[in-house]
Amino acid sequence: MTGTDRTLVAGVDTSTQSCKVVVCDADTGEVVREGRGAHPSGTEVDPEHWWSAFEEATAGGLLDGVAALSVGGQQHGMVLLDEDDAVVRPALLWNDTRSADAARQLVDELGGAQAWADRVGVVPLAAITVSKLRWTAEHEPEHIARARTCVLPHDWLTGQIARRGGGAAQEWVTDRGDASGTGYFDAGTGDYDHGLLRLAVDGDLQLPRVLGPHDEAGRTASGMLLGPGTGDNAAAALGLGLQPGDVVMSLGTSGTAFARHGSPSRDATGEVASYADATGSFLPLVCTLNAARVLSAGAQVLGTDLAGLEQLALEAELGAGGLTLLPYLDGERTPNLPDATGTLSGLTRDNLTPANLARAVVEGMILGVGAGVESLAREGVDVERIHLIGGAVASRAVREVAADLLGVPVVVPDAAEYVALGAARQAAWTLRGGEVPDWPVHASARLEARPSERATEVAQRYRDLVQTVHG
Repeated sequence: MTGTDRTLVAGVDTSTQSCKVVVCDADTGEVVREGRGAHPSGTEVDPEHWWSAFEEATAGGLLDGVAALSVGGQQHGMVLLDEDDAVVRPALLWNDTRSADAARQLVDELGGAQAWADRVGVVPLAAITVSKLRWTAEHEPEHIARARTCVLPHDWLTGQIARRGGGAAQEWVTDRGDASGTGYFDAGTGDYDHGLLRLAVDGDLQLPRVLGPHDEAGRTASGMLLGPGTGDNAAAALGLGLQPGDVVMSLGTSGTAFARHGSPSRDATGEVASYADATGSFLPLVCTLNAARVLSAGAQVLGTDLAGLEQLALEAELGAGGLTLLPYLDGERTPNLPDATGTLSGLTRDNLTPANLARAVVEGMILGVGAGVESLAREGVDVERIHLIGGAVASRAVREVAADLLGVPVVVPDAAEYVALGAARQAAWTLRGGEVPDWPVHASARLEARPSERATEVAQRYRDLVQTVHG
């Protein structure tokens, strides 16, 4: 398929672990080509690795004939640039928790969590960009002194595609979806809060101009149009075509729960961040540090692989014989416990079996991210069905446990790169204007809710353990 008989658009997912690119038919959303490049592991990275991965993903003419492209990117990453737009230090990523104390300082200095919620709808945590800026100002003042601009990962890659593609140097731009994850942008007003930025760095930095949902970000020398791009979760929501009542649970490296909503949230607990989506609306979101990697760790402990963990978990009954796992293996972002560790409770000689342990691992992961769905509901989000996406959803055990414990119907969309698809859909929107293109989304499974007294007891047991261990 050359694409000469159709209009092609591309979407990029520059995520924590890799760069994925899909090339789609602009009218139907059909994926006609795709590529991938690897990112290094870690919590900080030289952005040049993002460019190398993009080149790897698009090698062999992947973008031939593409009329427009947009980038979806991991949120919160801090990319500092000097007066020549060179990178000052490796980018600090969302999963870098060294800024936890800086976050607490910022909350206190403004007068508490409610003050932040009222001002921008986001309470600083270690993951949030404003906290990383404060940490850098305190621990690496020489880097803040050199920095002139702070951009986000998708901003940086969009700029490189324009500039290294032979286009003229352009101003740095972002979108409201990704900007709303910085801690110094109010999704409700659509404006930066420069006072909060100055609170973090005791000075001012240039920030990228915020584009509208389908504004043009630039063009390459070949004429390929660049859409505004957005954050990864906003891109996934666009790729899934979320409707009112739909909530997404994404079970990847991190766990997220989010939904489209008509108004911004102001959650003083800091659990629900008031983000913007990629359509001009809002995307209240809860993020956890622990999701799919909990399964990998459980499999390792049991001396098996993910398929073996799945089989063992399916052999055990709901409730894992009384075992309960708090899966805070990498600390935790929601609840805000960056120094927490995991806890396994309820052990007896009778229930300590491989099957029960495997089941507790799966249940703990689902309940950990599922707590975010409860937080969304508390903030007024309608929860009528849950879309399960992410690598962990390939496990039948994960799907079955979700149906047992979440209390509403569960939809499993066909496996796809929804962040990249959402970015491609945005590219088509930017190219054509008008309404968001209507691309179909197919489901591989639909599971009805299976409420039961046992499920209620298991969920309460999890909540009680959180309270007992962490207060």
